[in-house]
Amino acid sequence: MTILVAAVLGATIGLGLLTVVAGLSGRVVIAPRTDLRPSGASLVAVGRVVGAALVVYWLTAWPVLAVAGGAAAAAFPAVVAGANRHRRELARVEAVASWTEHLRDTIAGANGLEHAIAASATVAPTALKPEVQRLAAQLGFVPLPEALRQLADDVDHPTCDFVVAGLTIAAQKEARELGALLGQLAASARAEAQMRSRVWAGRARTRTSVRVIGAAVVLFALGLVVFDRGYLEPYGSLTGQCVLAAVVAVFAASLMAMDRMGRIRLPERFLRRVGAAA
Repeated sequence: MTILVAAVLGATIGLGLLTVVAGLSGRVVIAPRTDLRPSGASLVAVGRVVGAALVVYWLTAWPVLAVAGGAAAAAFPAVVAGANRHRRELARVEAVASWTEHLRDTIAGANGLEHAIAASATVAPTALKPEVQRLAAQLGFVPLPEALRQLADDVDHPTCDFVVAGLTIAAQKEARELGALLGQLAASARAEAQMRSRVWAGRARTRTSVRVIGAAVVLFALGLVVFDRGYLEPYGSLTGQCVLAAVVAVFAASLMAMDRMGRIRLPERFLRRVGAAA
């Protein structure tokens, strides 16, 4: 019980120091919420974290590993969702390119911009169809530049910002070479999609290394707990728990760094409105 109390006190002190540093630097640690009622997904996540921590503590009776098990359970969905996030972003970029090409071809048939947008709502790519249909529904009720900026906020992707910027300038200044501009933007979006595929494939080795190292560490630790518990007896003391905390922190930092190297960072959007950013 003394070790558990010491671990809780140490974690509380560390959390307090991090909060003070965040407050002095002006960073928002927890965003304010107007709806304080917990959702079903949040309750499931809390139950998963607490359950994992209790199971690890029941197996080892070590508070440090219990906290590490809860943290691993909390981070597991984000790790699994990495590939899905890449596929969604890639599909979104390709959808922007396809929609831009459709606008270019429709405008080439001597149709106006608003007519081309309305016609594209029914044939827009699946990854972009809800946003384009919302844009088409706003035509006639909202000024076209404002509706286009709303589309950029709905899509929330830098590639779409370039297309929206070109369409907004065309709507306000009546650009004559809009078809050529849309063709160049579509080609740029296609090139970005190809670049993302090449980068994702090139970083596959890093992602595989993260999974292999993480699985090897977990399996090795479980094997020692099950088959050679005496080897781990020194970690049962307060000093051993402190050493174990340092070891777990080093492994966690290494895995997080390797996972970060395998991600593709998006550039900052330049059409983000103040209200949307808030």
